[in-house]
Amino acid sequence: MSGSESSIQNFLLATLEIFSVILLVVLTLILVAVIVTYIFDITQTKTAIRRNYPVIGHFRYFFEHLGEFFRQYFFAMDREELPFNRAQRSWVYRAGKNLPNTVAFGSTRDIRRPGSILFVNCPFPTLGEDAVPPGPVTIGEDCQHPYTTASLFNISGMSYGALSKPAVLALSMGAKRAGCWMNTGEGAVSPYHLEGGADIVFQIGTAKNGVRDLAGNLNDDKLKEAAALPQVKMFEIKLSQGAKPGKGGILPAKKVTEEIAEIRGIPPGKDAISPNRHPDIRSSSDLLDMIERVRRVTGKPVGFKTVIGGPQWLDSLFDEINKRGASSAPDFITLDGSDGGTGAAPMPLIDAVGLSLRESLYILVDRLNAHGLRDRVKVVASGKLITPADVAWALCVGADFITSARGFMFALGCIQALQCNKNSCPTGITTHDPKLQKGLVPEVKADRVANYVTNLVHEVGVIAHSCGVKSARDLRRQHARIVTADGPSVALDERFPPVNPSREEVVS
Repeated sequence: MSGSESSIQNFLLATLEIFSVILLVVLTLILVAVIVTYIFDITQTKTAIRRNYPVIGHFRYFFEHLGEFFRQYFFAMDREELPFNRAQRSWVYRAGKNLPNTVAFGSTRDIRRPGSILFVNCPFPTLGEDAVPPGPVTIGEDCQHPYTTASLFNISGMSYGALSKPAVLALSMGAKRAGCWMNTGEGAVSPYHLEGGADIVFQIGTAKNGVRDLAGNLNDDKLKEAAALPQVKMFEIKLSQGAKPGKGGILPAKKVTEEIAEIRGIPPGKDAISPNRHPDIRSSSDLLDMIERVRRVTGKPVGFKTVIGGPQWLDSLFDEINKRGASSAPDFITLDGSDGGTGAAPMPLIDAVGLSLRESLYILVDRLNAHGLRDRVKVVASGKLITPADVAWALCVGADFITSARGFMFALGCIQALQCNKNSCPTGITTHDPKLQKGLVPEVKADRVANYVTNLVHEVGVIAHSCGVKSARDLRRQHARIVTADGPSVALDERFPPVNPSREEVVS
């Protein structure tokens, strides 16, 4: 045997010996871990499974965790998942990437399901050359600085803090390219909202982040500073949101960095807890006073965001407005449904409190009409509207604008991992971990945000043209039908007769 062969043989033997030692150490550690776990399991009294089946009982939690992912990727059908199924997510992904969204062999959607919306095609649809884009709408016509925009589909409230820096940057840049607005969420306006150049809706949450004094009270000087930003076009007072009506927001301490604390005007490194309502808004009268105050100080349109549980409160609010005069009304109302989303909320609120937008939007539009306020108050629909059919339905019912949060998260690359509240989002959208954020490149994702808006608005137009109208804003209730529990569908204007027929007349 030559010297080189002997050296190689000695090296291999030494390597095998090292691996044998490593394997022995690993097996010993595993054995020790099993013994310690066994002892701990049989002596603890909190969990019956682990007490009766020590060690192997832990696999139950492991498989339960894996089940979420196996259902999503292997077992669930295209239309089965909640809160958003694979077909919905796939449409947004393809729209964001500007890929063709045509499908073959027919729909996988069950159109016989009660509540399904079907649009009424016209025998003589609008020709392409006769179609017109959505026209501009002015919000707050009597304000010192009204806001006029043709944007149909916009970014709903998601704060910097709940979202990462690259996510906010991508949304801002994408909104600018698409010509839509971006809502700050309750975390106040950050440099990253402004950097992209988009129009901004400043949301005033119950903690009044960004426009508060040290005690958490609304501060007029801070309001003026925010209003002085030319990109800030409107202010939205948040009363409640869909997933957690009656409960405030929570930003975990690990997400409250020095920068976020400075932007919000709160202590760093502590849980940022918003009250479950504005302490200074106890009634409809207080709400109107707050709207008037913010509008007077800022000179810009002011509205509020809410979830409703029925028409009674709306009637009392609109009665109060008519007593004071129409000028006291909010310039817009953002209506969120109980099917809205959030990073974290108690299951009872997510599952069982508030009305779905599919019910409450009719109520709001009809009550505004009944009180003669529909032309004065613009309606913004929000809550699980992420596809063209969703948006077209909201326009038929009477919405002026639509906003979405989770739709834009999908456009950014969200995979519905359900880790928004754990600072471990695998796509870098809802985490402040730099290692995870690096996967989200704002310049690339901004194009997907813009593509998503452009393609969605285009396909809403396709639906409108099929119904025989020239523009998406011309859609009315007679252009859609809803499937009933008995089987047949009924026209929306028959199932939900418009209170003010003049707004629902056929658009020629």
